[in-house]
Amino acid sequence: MSEHHHHHHVSGKNLFITIILNSIITIAQIIGGIVSGSLALLSDAMHNFSDVLSLVIAYGANRISSKPSNAEKTFGYHRAEILAALFNSSVLIGISLYLIIEACSKLYHPEPIDSTWVIALGALGIVVNALSVWMVKEDAEENMNLQAAYLHLLADVMTSIAVVIGGVLMYYFHIFWIDPIISILIALYLLWASFGLVKDATFVLMQFVPKGIELSEVVKTITALPQIENAHHIHLWQLDDHRIHLEAHLDFNENITIEASNQIINILEKELRELFKISHVTFQCEYNRCDNKEVIKL
Repeated sequence: MSEHHHHHHVSGKNLFITIILNSIITIAQIIGGIVSGSLALLSDAMHNFSDVLSLVIAYGANRISSKPSNAEKTFGYHRAEILAALFNSSVLIGISLYLIIEACSKLYHPEPIDSTWVIALGALGIVVNALSVWMVKEDAEENMNLQAAYLHLLADVMTSIAVVIGGVLMYYFHIFWIDPIISILIALYLLWASFGLVKDATFVLMQFVPKGIELSEVVKTITALPQIENAHHIHLWQLDDHRIHLEAHLDFNENITIEASNQIINILEKELRELFKISHVTFQCEYNRCDNKEVIKL
């Protein structure tokens, strides 16, 4: 138990350090982008900023979601990270679109750029992001939340390499149109990643059936038990990244005891957890009840 707690502490510490490192590089690249006139640097700064946000979510989720439920908040704070992800990714979509519009106007009117800033800060970005990747790699193998942050940081290393290549081309060959091109490519990547996050967060908040689960397969698993005639009034949703909830009415073939129904529910809980990773079930056990037998019924 103590070992697990210690690991959690290390994970939080490493995350906190990577947040500080990425915040420093974001501020440095924003200043450098403004001073040098490089949109690519500003785009990379926004990309780094998106990572700071995703790292903050991962760090905050570690803290907030552990807050206990109470009489007012029976689900606790498990949706906090989903809300934050939706807000942050929506803001980043707006920033990406702005960068693309700015880059397009710069393509028509290329301006000289102080490429030494671009090379130096791009190189700093590579070093900081590579260090961050190394710091969260071990914890990312065990934690889904950190895995997303890890992939973001890995992509950041690539974009910083692209910024440095662009800076070198501008320094030696004065190809200044390369700057808005790199900016557009980074912004498009940011747009694609942010749109995916908005979609995933919306799916969870709208309580849609979790991806990768077929409701018909869940019904088939439940009704495969000989004691159960049918399952109806089913709701299947995701509380957060890890918790999947299921509620349903179960029609039994016989008027069995509560104790016997508990044994059947225990079997179902185990099967549903193993097959679909459903972590919480609520079953209403029925016999000879006249109600609507539709699978989906509000």
